[in-house]
Amino acid sequence: MKKIFLMGVLGLILSSTSAIAAETKSFLNVSYDPTREFYKDYNKAFGEYWYSRTGQRIDFKQSHGGSGKQARAVATGLKADVVTLALANDIDEISNAGYIRKDWQKQFPNNSAPYTSTIVYLVRKGNPKQIKDWNDLAKPGVEVITPNPKTGGAPRWIYLAAWGYALKQPGGNDAKARQLVTNIYQNVKVLDSAARASMTTFTERNIGDVLLTWENEALLAQQNLPKGEFEIVYPSISILAEPSVAIVDKTVDENGNRLIAKGYLNFLYSPLGQDLAAQYNFRPRNKEVALKYASKFPKLQLFTIDSVFGSWANAQKIHFSNGGIFDQIYKK
Repeated sequence: MKKIFLMGVLGLILSSTSAIAAETKSFLNVSYDPTREFYKDYNKAFGEYWYSRTGQRIDFKQSHGGSGKQARAVATGLKADVVTLALANDIDEISNAGYIRKDWQKQFPNNSAPYTSTIVYLVRKGNPKQIKDWNDLAKPGVEVITPNPKTGGAPRWIYLAAWGYALKQPGGNDAKARQLVTNIYQNVKVLDSAARASMTTFTERNIGDVLLTWENEALLAQQNLPKGEFEIVYPSISILAEPSVAIVDKTVDENGNRLIAKGYLNFLYSPLGQDLAAQYNFRPRNKEVALKYASKFPKLQLFTIDSVFGSWANAQKIHFSNGGIFDQIYKK
């Protein structure tokens, strides 16, 4: 039923484009770091599909960086047609600036989160420090590489995954969670601005014993780097990371790209879009596609932001606002 609905939506959009002129339209997707390769191929696939149905060509442009930094750029005037960012709170920031409608999460299925990921560890061959779970990251002598929660999306998921793990232990409470997270950040060797920069620090500069990162980034490293040099460790408990997408209403209304933007984001939910996401190591929402790639993505004990922290807005305010818990922990 969902598949029929999505194709129906795409069909409705395309039926209204029969009179589109043959001019090439410029289209900007502002995204976060680890989606570079995925959206390069996705743009090609969607561009071919759109041209076959409308006769219109699209000149795709991509912008990538730390999710928080990208959100602030759009919120202060970068003219994105769509944003595909690491977490919902970053899109809320753009919405609060007046560029995106307030009910953006209702515009597409799954609260406008077309695929998911989680947080894992990348360690060196043989896992010399025997890092297996969040507690191991806090041990003396373990050098941790992770990005800065103030600028990126992945590091906020990472921080909250560690906090949630501590809460879910027997006798877990906020005081114990704060102590664990404090100890982990005392072991951070380099705090880069974004996930891809941390990957470079760990794999190319050979700094650190363990990299905390997206599952899709860890899988990409295993695929592209010398075989056997790095291993992925899945913690006992992690977080359900839900990267979010939205149309930047103010921009598409100014440049006449709303139909393209709707089609572009709806196509993410199509079987082809979901299959491409899975190829680039994002967990697909489509059940049939997910079954096809089941061997690639281990079943994990995952918790959601809402179940542990109430909402992204609440987590952002308490942990990552200026003077929040992260600032207190890291300064200390």
